[in-house]
Amino acid sequence: MSAVSSQNRRSVIKTIFRGGAPRALFVVLILFAVLLIISDLNWSKMREGRAWMSLVVTPLQWLVDLPSRAADNLSGVLVSRTTLLSDNERLRTEALQLERKVQQNASLMAENIRLRELLDAGQRVDEPVRLVELIGVNPDPFQHEVIINHGSEDNVYDGQPVLDAGGVMGQVVSLSHYTARVMLITDARAAIPVEVNRNGFRAIALGKGVLGELELEHVPDTADVREGDLLVTSGLGGRFPRGYPVGTVSEVVRDPGQQFVQVRAQPSARLDKSRHLLLVGDKPRLKEIPAEVASE
Repeated sequence: MSAVSSQNRRSVIKTIFRGGAPRALFVVLILFAVLLIISDLNWSKMREGRAWMSLVVTPLQWLVDLPSRAADNLSGVLVSRTTLLSDNERLRTEALQLERKVQQNASLMAENIRLRELLDAGQRVDEPVRLVELIGVNPDPFQHEVIINHGSEDNVYDGQPVLDAGGVMGQVVSLSHYTARVMLITDARAAIPVEVNRNGFRAIALGKGVLGELELEHVPDTADVREGDLLVTSGLGGRFPRGYPVGTVSEVVRDPGQQFVQVRAQPSARLDKSRHLLLVGDKPRLKEIPAEVASE
């Protein structure tokens, strides 16, 4: 093929330079090309002519480029279904991962806020406190109890008060080596001595078996108790130290024919929401018996 093409080029060159009409035509074409170059450089009308020529040639250029564009479009249409499915699955996975991270960040922010509130609550308590975590809830609807991740091996003791960032949660009622069961103040078996923070009036707050409700027992009709009063531990009974928030009076019902009024309160602690809690106080130490008494 290369030998044939080289022979054709040689024959054309020989034809041009052999003389006669072909040589004259070649010279005329060269002169015409030079004339066009000079005219294009010095005559403005040539620029307009070139613009018109470009307009005429544009459809030809579009037609020449049409097969290439059609091939590109066809290659885009013929993408395999497997590739599309894999890309779709990858994008769905990335979207779920991003959503999980957003939810996790929101959960971490909320937990950080709760821990800060709990830290502030711990600083307001005069006695030693320990941070514990709620790890279980009693499924029995008639017993309001939760389980924490500390037990007798951690010097937790029976009756130890438990708080959250809002107030008193309850007290420890049973122990195992590494966990403890806490009875909430709303349990039907729970009773806690309280006083009205505004005037010092003392009463007993009883659990009614309803998670968001307490009731004061034997409140005289003449007692100065109002809606919105803050109830705090009175310290009587020696179980709960004095001054911890217990609840807020939500309703006072006075019946002219009754000697006592009905007083209901809403617990200050977030009984159904708190996850991190505070154990208050240290395990009481047994008093040592003198050797003389022991020998007797």
